[in-house]
Parts: sequence; C-alpha cells; structure tokens
Amino acid sequence: MVSLVHIAGEIRVKGYCDNIEKLTVENADFRRVLYTGKNLQLVLMTLPPGCDIGEEVHPDRDQFFRIEEGSGFVDIDGVANKVEDDFAVIVPAGALHNVRNTGNVPLKLYTIYGPPEHKDGVVQATKEEAEARHHDEEWDGGTTE
Repeated sequence: MVSLVHIAGEIRVKGYCDNIEKLTVENADFRRVLYTGKNLQLVLMTLPPGCDIGEEVHPDRDQFFRIEEGSGFVDIDGVANKVEDDFAVIVPAGALHNVRNTGNVPLKLYTIYGPPEHKDGVVQATKEEAEARHHDEEWDGGTTE
C-alpha cells in the first residue's frame, strides 16, 4: 500500500509494501500497474494458457520477471528459458524477449521495469486491450507518489 506522510510541512513518500505473492496469485488482469517510482515500476501480469506477451524490445530499460504460478518460457534473444513457480528472469535493455504460457493453467507473474514502461495505475484486463491501448498508456513520467 502507498501513502504520503506530512512531517513538519514536508511530504515524505512511503514507498510500497504488500504481500506480492498473494497479490500476484489473486490477479486476474493481463496487466495491472501497482507502483510507479521515478526509476522503477511494479506490475502484475496473468497470461491465460496459450497466451504470450508478444515479442518486444525495450532499448532503454531492464526488466525483471518473477513467476509465482504456472509454467512456460521466457525467450531472450532467441534462447527459450523454461520457467515455472519461483523462477526469476532478468531481461537486459535491448534484448528481444517474450513470455509464453505453455501450460494449462494461468501463468501468474510480476515484473519490475527500470525505468517504468506504463502509465501509473494502468489496468488492462486482456492482451487485446493492452495491445489496443499500449501507445496511449506508455509511461509519461507520472509516479504513484
């Protein structure tokens, strides 16, 4: 949860603290931005069976993935890395990548972008919705706090 604290006329940020595993497992949205800082962003994702995020390259940002439930592959520059519960993956800036759910249950994960990728607070229920709105919802410099 995020909150601001006023101390002697100053606004101090509190950051983000919550049970990320519980939130990730409970998430049903394709993409849900939980927190956006100046230098990083925390996003929940759920990929239904057979779904992928689509091949993409972020030339100016690194990305961390943590798999909480399900199985599939994270492809990085032509290398298919098998992933399942409790796996972590880092995709460096400039690498062509994709996350694919090859299992028969939803792939539940969270990702951290550094710097942020999406507007703060974005919720996209499906991949189709995310693709349709992606360019309108690229990060605009706004933060959670």
